[in-house]
Amino acid sequence: MFGFRPDGRRLHDVDPIVQITPYLMPMRCDAQVFLQHRLDWEMLTRYIAQNAAKGEKLTYMQIIIAAYVRTVATHPEVNRFIMNKQFYSRSNCTVSFTMLKDPQNADLGETTVKLFFDPTDTIYDVRDRFIAKVEANRGAQSKNFADKLASFVLKVPGLATLIVALVRLLDRYGLCPGALLDELPFHTGMFITNNQSIGLHHVNHHIYNFGNTSLFFGMGLVEKIAVVENGQTRMKRFLPIGITADERVCSGAYYAAFFADMERYLDHPELLEKPPEEVRYDPHAEYHVPKPVKA
Repeated sequence: MFGFRPDGRRLHDVDPIVQITPYLMPMRCDAQVFLQHRLDWEMLTRYIAQNAAKGEKLTYMQIIIAAYVRTVATHPEVNRFIMNKQFYSRSNCTVSFTMLKDPQNADLGETTVKLFFDPTDTIYDVRDRFIAKVEANRGAQSKNFADKLASFVLKVPGLATLIVALVRLLDRYGLCPGALLDELPFHTGMFITNNQSIGLHHVNHHIYNFGNTSLFFGMGLVEKIAVVENGQTRMKRFLPIGITADERVCSGAYYAAFFADMERYLDHPELLEKPPEEVRYDPHAEYHVPKPVKA
């Protein structure tokens, strides 16, 4: 309320043309735009193998998340969200994803988790935070706050409708408790899904009207595409990603710079092994997260 939220601070100096867009497109489903990107799977596989030889295990998903975190550190404009037609700078860097409780047994169900990152995180910091969160939510008996809340409200007929409506109302006016927003996975800068892990193609996933998700990345099965290298044609493997973005968050020029830098980090993931030389924050939206402790 009054421009202050537990998860962000209201922005007042947004370009008028950008600032008017929430009035023209009041919902995220009105404003979602779709992009396609292909990662060099062969290059990333070599990079992962080189790290494995040094005792550092990495995954494709961790590399993508690390590239996102690093790019947000220098492009805070993309780490914004719209609520009640107003622009807010997110006071955190978060990524949510859905995971199987047991990757070998889909019958045990799924859960959705959210990770908090520091803008100075290296790829190994991202990896350590990722592993800690996944391990904490593995197993049929592991239930996080979102699991417990969903189970509780569904036990009473009509209660889920009431609770969701109440959260929407409080969220609209910035009155949701910070502890609740920290647990809700739909209040996040980026949502990512790894369809490759379950044998599905990449998708352009919708961004939810509930919450304030700004970006959705959908990884899919590796594709073989004919390319010409050194005058020779060959089949090369790529990792496709469908990207859905809320176009209202910032201007196209900011998005272009963001994706160009993110592509650079994905093409050269070794750049993520050291902290960034510089971090930019929106006004009054500086945040820090303690570094993860390796087990």
